[in-house]
Amino acid sequence: MNRGISGTAPLQSVDIPSLESKVSDEEWAIRVDLACAYRMVAHYGWDDLIFTHLSARVPGPEHHFLLNPYQLMFEEVTASSLVKVDIHGNPVDPTPFITNPAGFTIHSAIHMAREDAQAVMHLHTPAGQAVSAHEDGLMPLTQTAMLVRSDLAFHDYEGVATDLDERERLVADLGDKGGMILRNHGTLAVGGNVGECFIKLYFIERACQAQIMALSGACSNPPQGTPELAAEQGMTGLKVAANLLAWPALKRKAYRLDPSFAT
Repeated sequence: MNRGISGTAPLQSVDIPSLESKVSDEEWAIRVDLACAYRMVAHYGWDDLIFTHLSARVPGPEHHFLLNPYQLMFEEVTASSLVKVDIHGNPVDPTPFITNPAGFTIHSAIHMAREDAQAVMHLHTPAGQAVSAHEDGLMPLTQTAMLVRSDLAFHDYEGVATDLDERERLVADLGDKGGMILRNHGTLAVGGNVGECFIKLYFIERACQAQIMALSGACSNPPQGTPELAAEQGMTGLKVAANLLAWPALKRKAYRLDPSFAT
């Protein structure tokens, strides 16, 4: 018989029992939001096969987090398939799924260092990688970039993030910022909840995509002082846009596309 990773049989179909009645209402709501975020990442074409992660903190003192099972595509992720892991990325409860502890290195560092890091999302999109490799990083060429640029940190590339020693340097570079460009690697966002984190990531990714398009031709710089003004406006308006406007609308879109994420 054809065998999968670590000798396990490859998944032919995904039939996942619901956990809705087995977890608290608060945890279930977070599971639904995080599964929705995975589906929307897939919808926008930001997924990188099964690689990269979106994670969210589970309420309670145990320092547990929700993470995607490693062998599911992002469009297959459901609220019940999300795996509860410890700070090392190891499953807390028995699960038929494989997790990727090495891939959780970045997330665990930020979750543990920042109480406000309820959700952490990291991508490898072509546009994000291209900007991460650019000497000037994210440039103030568009309104979208100007809205998020002042809240971005930078972290130099150290190889594939499997070295636990890198966590201290990553956290130090991030500081209190809400997003990060991982140089030569990709993008990252931190949020007080899943919706807020996703909207930050959306703005960062759109800014990166626009920059790559703008640099393909002649660019014009914004008038002096406007990047600073836009940065102030972005900082004050993002949470409102995320929590009251954009995220609820995105969840409705996800339900229209495929409501199975909420099972």
